[in-house]
Amino acid sequence: MSTVRRAAVVLVTVSALALTACGPSEDGAGGGSGADAPTATPPVPSATASASASASASTEPAPPTTPATPSKSAKPAKPTKPAKPAPPSTDPDVDVFPCSTYDLTFTADLAEATTSSYLLKVTNKTGKPCLVLGHPVVTFGDLDGRAKARGSAPGIEEALRLAPGRTAYAGLMGGLKGAKSTTVSSIALTMETDSDLKQVPLKASTPGLNVSDAASVTAWTDNAEDALSL
Repeated sequence: MSTVRRAAVVLVTVSALALTACGPSEDGAGGGSGADAPTATPPVPSATASASASASASTEPAPPTTPATPSKSAKPAKPTKPAKPAPPSTDPDVDVFPCSTYDLTFTADLAEATTSSYLLKVTNKTGKPCLVLGHPVVTFGDLDGRAKARGSAPGIEEALRLAPGRTAYAGLMGGLKGAKSTTVSSIALTMETDSDLKQVPLKASTPGLNVSDAASVTAWTDNAEDALSL
């Protein structure tokens, strides 16, 4: 082969290789990922498609709502327990009131005729105790006035406590007969109550009782002898 022909073959071969190298690569044929490959632009939805989607969304029924669980009714408040009553007092004289004629029976017995002395007795006829205060309040028949208090009497705190069925005593002295003395056949008695309580007078028969200006009565006591000696 001549030199010229050999050079022509070589030139053809080099040209073919150059064309092969410059052609699109196998990867580039599918769109390529090289820097010079054009970026694909997403399609813009049309106004008709958007309106259709909005209409479809607005007409789609809302999901059913779960009904609220009813709250439990409040339990009724427990009634307040009443306060416990105070324990009873241990004082034996608590709620013990002064004796009135409604609580008593009354008698008068002649003790000494010369001085017209009578033993007065009151007995508690009720089922509860009462306090015998001060002196008896004694009036004489239709005469005005009352017997004078003789001696002192204990205060209400030291007063005689008269239990049911028990008796208290006082001594009544009409005094000696004189020009100014008067004889009566009955007396009436009421009690000191340290109040304005109205009482029904208790009467006792006292035939021949001489009443002088010195007529007096002792304070209540629980002993008959003491009542006449004061």
